Amino acid sequence: KQWYQRRVRGTHDSVNFICDNPDIRAISFVGSNAAGHHIYERGSKNGKRVQANLAAKNHGVVMPDANKENTLNQLCGAAFGAAGQRCMALSVAVMVGEARNWIPELVERAKKLKVTAGNLPGADLGPVISPESKARIERLIQSGLDQGAEVPLDGRTVQVPGYEAGNFVGPTIMNKVTPDMECYKEEIFGPVLNVIEAETMDEAIAILNENPYGNGCAIFTNSGAAARKFTNEVDVGQIGVNVPIPVPLPMFSFTGSRGSFLGDSNFYGKAGLNFYSQWKTVTTLWKEEDAKTATAEVAMPRMQ
Repeated sequence: KQWYQRRVRGTHDSVNFICDNPDIRAISFVGSNAAGHHIYERGSKNGKRVQANLAAKNHGVVMPDANKENTLNQLCGAAFGAAGQRCMALSVAVMVGEARNWIPELVERAKKLKVTAGNLPGADLGPVISPESKARIERLIQSGLDQGAEVPLDGRTVQVPGYEAGNFVGPTIMNKVTPDMECYKEEIFGPVLNVIEAETMDEAIAILNENPYGNGCAIFTNSGAAARKFTNEVDVGQIGVNVPIPVPLPMFSFTGSRGSFLGDSNFYGKAGLNFYSQWKTVTTLWKEEDAKTATAEVAMPRMQ
């Protein structure tokens, strides 16, 4: 069979056309919860295969025995790279025990990132995708302040010379965040890192498992025992050990889970191939001689 690719622009009508058209047999989606649930439900009702990657809230658990400099670099890169607008951005740091003392250094490191137009040399962060996106990010930062979070680094005031009307939000770190805050419950999808403090790794694991999303997470530690405990007990589909953005190579599947995924076959890897395949089973029997009787057998066919 031949495969065709066509780019279609549009909103509700275009989406519903894809969900309803009988010539389209499978739908693969990445995006927001509302759109993903609609596509999954409507496409499935029409007998289509649907896989939908939805929202995420990716956590990085920082143990006090981790390599500090490397961990701080990894947190900044994973939280603020691509202006935080990627599904595997690390948007929550859970600082365990004495690791909380690293927060001031994390703030200083994030301050050094350069915010400017993405096509200019030395840019670390470009603008977010739209004025609406910028307004939503800034609203969620303010909601955290209103609910008791601290903001030792506020990127809402960033100014980029020559691009004063641009959709820029600088690196933002929100400390003393708790799971009941809107800024934690919502996927901010911007250069904002929520910081939560935990006394023990058990408490940190409980925080991750109580969050409805299961796209990705990471632990930073030098303890093999801690890494094994974390990977066994955390209920998240993609886990990094000292790897902040644990996106697998294409031969493995993108295994987001729980509230971050709808469907039964994940993206790429073997599961992705199965999603786009229709299995066919062929059973054959070749006999050297013709049957010796004229009596038909009504039981299941046998190899004899």
